[in-house]
Amino acid sequence: MDMSALVAQYGLFAVFAGTLLEGETVLALAGYAAHRGYLDFAAVVAVAWVGGVAGDQFYFWLGRRHGRRLLARRPALAARIARATGLIERHPHAAILAMRFLWGLRTALPVAAGMSRVAGARFVLLNLVSAALWAPFVAGLGWMFGAAVTRALGTLEHIEIALVGLALVVTLVFAWRRVR
Repeated sequence: MDMSALVAQYGLFAVFAGTLLEGETVLALAGYAAHRGYLDFAAVVAVAWVGGVAGDQFYFWLGRRHGRRLLARRPALAARIARATGLIERHPHAAILAMRFLWGLRTALPVAAGMSRVAGARFVLLNLVSAALWAPFVAGLGWMFGAAVTRALGTLEHIEIALVGLALVVTLVFAWRRVR
């Protein structure tokens, strides 16, 4: 099985798994793969939306149920959670809507929201809207990158597929190591 067949067969699963964790790199690569015709752009956006919402709902729940214990076990997170908590306290709606675009606080913000007084139903609604803005934006960046590469270099199919596959593997390994 060649790399294009692997991307076509397992690409949407990789998008879902990647967006559960953080997912910008995986999603941009999927947008690129959609430009190349290996994945359907609308399916990439839909799967990323579901994965992003599910991942941030999990982080919200983690903050709500285990936030203090989590900080005690992982003091390295304390600074990011404190910064995210400040944003949530000052501008709760804007912070939740923008959380996917604030790299470095992407995971900390839903945890901080869970630890705060933000109502669960309000977080769900804002999370749904945030993911609906984020998924097509990041996938669209990947699509536009693909269009620019094609325009500049023509079709370098074998090299492109290998690079996309390598980037997906590296991203998933880093995400897996981060979760562990």
